[in-house]
Amino acid sequence: MRSYWIYLIIILCPFIAVAQNATITGKVVNAASKNPVPNASVFLSNATYGTSTNETGAFTLAGVKPGQYELVVTTVGYEDYSQTIQVGRDPVKVNIELTQKVLMLREVVISSAADWKKNYEQFRRDFIGTTENSKLCKVMNPHILNLIYHRNKQQLEASGDEFLVVENRALGYRTKFLLKNFVSDAIEHTIQYAGKALFEELPGSVEQKKIWKLKREEAYYGSAQHFYRSLYKDKLKEEGFEAHDFTRFLNRERPEEGLIQQKIKRYRDISPNRDSLINWYKLSNLTKWNRENLVRIPYQSFEILRKTPQAGIYAVVFPHLLYVVYNKKEEKTEFRDVYRPLDMGNFETSIITLYNNYILFDMNGIVISNPSPLYEGTWSKAKLADLVPVDYEPGD
Repeated sequence: MRSYWIYLIIILCPFIAVAQNATITGKVVNAASKNPVPNASVFLSNATYGTSTNETGAFTLAGVKPGQYELVVTTVGYEDYSQTIQVGRDPVKVNIELTQKVLMLREVVISSAADWKKNYEQFRRDFIGTTENSKLCKVMNPHILNLIYHRNKQQLEASGDEFLVVENRALGYRTKFLLKNFVSDAIEHTIQYAGKALFEELPGSVEQKKIWKLKREEAYYGSAQHFYRSLYKDKLKEEGFEAHDFTRFLNRERPEEGLIQQKIKRYRDISPNRDSLINWYKLSNLTKWNRENLVRIPYQSFEILRKTPQAGIYAVVFPHLLYVVYNKKEEKTEFRDVYRPLDMGNFETSIITLYNNYILFDMNGIVISNPSPLYEGTWSKAKLADLVPVDYEPGD
């Protein structure tokens, strides 16, 4: 009987896969001449589905899991094209017209090799990360990056006209990232970036793939993607999440971060003054927040989740801040400005700040709001080295 069921599953699996997944086909042409555009890259952003157009401009993306995706087309000499598509179980057909790019001169910044190397090392830390996984990431073409450091604002900007290719030997992906803009602000301690990514499976032995499977699951569980999926499925508690209402206020005794850094630099480098320097260092060590209050009873999914008129798109709403705890992992990093009650376990914790009055996300658990919410705590560590594609499912 056991052999019979194994045989039946093996026979049925191909038909199940065909029933659940869909195919996207289309043709890419020049918007002006209507001539086909061959060899254009066509992919679903932040997913593992990608291909190129043939000589007639046609393309096919097969085996796409249901969900909302951003279809991206890019090629030399044309403006990048993107379109949001909803994939169900029926085939999807799209016709795409590309507009020729107007040549624009880029700002020329002359810097020494030492400056470029210093800027690149900061970019690598802020974009790829500093976790154990980041140590197994290799940037294959770093010199396609345009790096500019604004010393007065303490901001690093980065962009690229080609795919930045990163081989992640920790998770088994080759990530091709079209980085449109990137800003790392050392004063505000924020990192913002925008771009499109294609994930490709790296070749590996059977044993290597087993290791990658475990590492991918480790990266996924407790992530923001995992949280949003658990929320719309009404499985927060089952999956290990708690979401709490949280309020806090700025500490008025602590000056703004920009002023603190300015004073420290002045009394340390420009006009040395030991007493003043010590005083400003003390101010810098003050916590950023006070009067912090955490509502201990967690939200139920229905209290913060809303459906939208668009199928497969959900909204998260909450009045103050959202304090998210994942109680299946302990936090290994100390975050000075993330509040943690003394009687609460040292679990992974993230704080979500809204820029709008809501967060929109899709069935893949990916935020589609613009601007995106601000993450503090555990989720702020999620750089490229620890990201899995939007079509990833544990057990894949």
